[in-house]
Amino acid sequence: MTTAEHEEGRLVLSWLPVVVMAVVTVVDLTAGPGVGFLPLVSLGPAFAGLIGSWRRTASYGVAALLLCVALGTYDGLFDTRRGYTAMASVAGVTLAGVIAAGMRGRREAELASVRSIAEVAQRVLLRPVPRTAGPLQVAVSYTSAVAEARIGGDLYEVVASPYGVRVIVGDVQGKGLAAVETAALVLGAFREAAHDEPDLVALAARLERSAAREANGEKFVTAVLAEVRAEERTAVLLNCGHPAPMLVHSDGAVDFPRPPDYALPLGLGVHGGEPPRSFRVDFAPGDQLLLYTDGVTEARDADGTFFPLNERAGLLKNPEAEAALEALREDVVRHSSGPLHDDAAMLLLRYR
Repeated sequence: MTTAEHEEGRLVLSWLPVVVMAVVTVVDLTAGPGVGFLPLVSLGPAFAGLIGSWRRTASYGVAALLLCVALGTYDGLFDTRRGYTAMASVAGVTLAGVIAAGMRGRREAELASVRSIAEVAQRVLLRPVPRTAGPLQVAVSYTSAVAEARIGGDLYEVVASPYGVRVIVGDVQGKGLAAVETAALVLGAFREAAHDEPDLVALAARLERSAAREANGEKFVTAVLAEVRAEERTAVLLNCGHPAPMLVHSDGAVDFPRPPDYALPLGLGVHGGEPPRSFRVDFAPGDQLLLYTDGVTEARDADGTFFPLNERAGLLKNPEAEAALEALREDVVRHSSGPLHDDAAMLLLRYR
């Protein structure tokens, strides 16, 4: 549900108690006391308790009681037990609504507190990347597959190190808090090692050791590392079982540079396999390098067709990197025709 639809729903619910009590009043005055509509006045405070505070619910309850007394007197119901029964019904529903509204208010306050803590956790785990780093203009996008979630198993970071601008985009196996914990471990190791290790192979080995200690051969992280130096018109890439990045040249040509050999995902080094090898690609002024997770390319439409990333490279023509990446993100969401089935992270490097 979109924000506009949510607000529209709340507006309807806020007016529903007034409408219900007005309808009951009209029907009671029209049909007379024989129909027995008077107890339905209690629907007013009942609906008020769905979204309003306990004070708002209590005020509607008082209004319903006064309306019940007025209609009951008009209909002559207080000569029998029917009038008192209707008042008892309204009072009981109002009391239940006030209690429910109070409990809901406390839960909403607790949820707001949890969300504020989650936002702090997001800033610690996925810190805002610099808009510029060396010769690069940087933009990032993260769309979680979990409703209301701000963080998940995808990770990214940009570090301006003594060896150039270093970047990582990765995807942790699994979901939930365990994936977030693993992502935090890998990001922490990357932020430290990016300043110390002289090349991407040594950096990847450092990340492998950190991930292996945590994963114990059972969990893994696919990742792609990139390094761009100001004095060179090339980018160094190292791919650990991750989707190949998309390289968009200044003339509009699109390429997906693949490594000579894929390295095992981080955390699976205990199973052997070839050691990671870095490779170079041309990366000159005007070029763009998009690193992403498989939540982007595996987004499917209603017919089950995967998102055609290579055909959407034209969306990155916007002069502003953030606007260009947002246009691509919106296109991914439109293509999926609903919530994404996996987290989708994108990081755009634009050589200025």
